Amino acid sequence: MNFQGVDPSGYEADDTSGLIPFLNNEVFAFGYGDTQAGERIIDAQLASSTLYVSKTMHNQDVTMFGVNFADGRIKGYGMRLRGQEKTFYVMAVRGDVGYGVTKLTDNGDGTITDSASGLMWPQADNGEAISWQAALALGEQANAQNYLGHDDWRVPNVKELQSLVDYTRSPDTTNSAAIDPLFETSEILNEAEQTDYPAYWSSTTHANWTRSPGSHAAYVSFGRAMGYMNGWTDVHGAGAQRSDPKVGDAQAFPEGFGPQGDAIRINNYVRLVRDSE
Repeated sequence: MNFQGVDPSGYEADDTSGLIPFLNNEVFAFGYGDTQAGERIIDAQLASSTLYVSKTMHNQDVTMFGVNFADGRIKGYGMRLRGQEKTFYVMAVRGDVGYGVTKLTDNGDGTITDSASGLMWPQADNGEAISWQAALALGEQANAQNYLGHDDWRVPNVKELQSLVDYTRSPDTTNSAAIDPLFETSEILNEAEQTDYPAYWSSTTHANWTRSPGSHAAYVSFGRAMGYMNGWTDVHGAGAQRSDPKVGDAQAFPEGFGPQGDAIRINNYVRLVRDSE
C-alpha cells in the first residue's frame, strides 16, 4: 500500500487517467472498477488468502480480508454478492511465508519489542478515545515526560500499526481484540451496545477526492469494524483499516457513512511506538 494515493470515493466521472491509486502503478499493473459494466471505480479489491475467523453482516457472511488499492483500505469482504460468488483481482507472491509475522518480547517494564519490525510498543494503550490532533499531542507529551524511560515516542504510521494485527483473533471467536494477548487493550461499548475493542489512530493522512483532501486519517480496527446495514453490525472485520475525519461531530453520522455505513467515531484510541534501536 502506497499512501501517496488519493481515495476517489465521490469522484463522478468515468475517466480514471488523473486518479492516483494506492499502489506504484509505474511498477505494478493496476485497474480500477469497470464503470461500463456497472461497477464503481473503487471496485478494485485484491484477494488475500486470509479469511476472517468470524463472520460479518450480522454474522451471516463468510468473509475474506482484501486490499483495495483504489481507495486505500483493508476490509473484510463477503465471499458472495447478491447471491453470486464475488470476484476479486489477484496478485501472486512468492518468497518468505513468514513475512509480517511479529516476534514479540515482553520487556518487563511496560514495553513490548517486536524484533521482526524493530519497533517497541507500550504494553497498554492510552485508555481513552481522543481526536487525531490530540493523538499527535499525546506523543509529544509522552516524550516530555520520558514515558516508560524513553523520549522518542510517536503515533505509528498505518503500516506500523497494521503490523500488530493478529488475524487469528477476533471479539466473537477469542473474546479479545485482534492483537497478541501480551498487549493490554481497552474495552469499549460499540454502536450495537456490544462489549468490543477500539480502533487506533495512525499518523497517516488518508487523502481523498474532496475539497478538503487532507481531512481524514487512517485507523486500524482491533475490534469489530462496525457499519450500519439493517442495524449496526461488524461489516469489515477486526483487522480492517479504514479512515475517520480528523475533526467533526460523530453525532452527525447516526447511520455511519458510505455504502456499508462505516461507523464514524471521530475520536479513536492511541498506541504509541518508537524504534527499538
